[in-house]
Amino acid sequence: MSTRLEERYKKEILPALVEKFNYSSIMQGPKLEKIVLNMGVGDAVTNSKNLDEAVNELTLISGQKPLVTKAKKSIATFRLREGMPIGAKVTLRGDKMYDFLDKLINVSLPRVRDFHGVPSRSFDGRGNYTLGIKEQLIFPEISYDDVNRVRGLDIVLVTTANTDEEGHELLRQFGMPFAK
Repeated sequence: MSTRLEERYKKEILPALVEKFNYSSIMQGPKLEKIVLNMGVGDAVTNSKNLDEAVNELTLISGQKPLVTKAKKSIATFRLREGMPIGAKVTLRGDKMYDFLDKLINVSLPRVRDFHGVPSRSFDGRGNYTLGIKEQLIFPEISYDDVNRVRGLDIVLVTTANTDEEGHELLRQFGMPFAK
């Protein structure tokens, strides 16, 4: 059983990409590999309850239990010790990844205030796209009343594209609302 977006990728998007970039085989066509959601919780240093809330919110958004990330090195000015928990991340693959992308494009992004599209220059040079979201409230699973602090999160769409142009075209075909 595959998702609506995955079906569309196989039937419409992949053939269109093969035609546009003149690949000799459909296996050369770029595809979405994984989506990583990352929430840095800097104030977890002073109050560890904030981290638990971030973990719960990420679980609701992604439908998967997040991994708690720890500090790599100590930074005295931030009162940070090496190994302290300071964030949470989730890696989505397969059906969950396509479901999340579908929800992100069609439900969550249109709920952003004054939304004019996502910036098209947030590619990393290898076809991967990073998107920062200022508040977690745009996701329908998060109820406004349960939130005591607005947190942002990073969404990284990892593709198998070799260039930014290929990655941009892949995401555009998926329906990513890039700013004009």
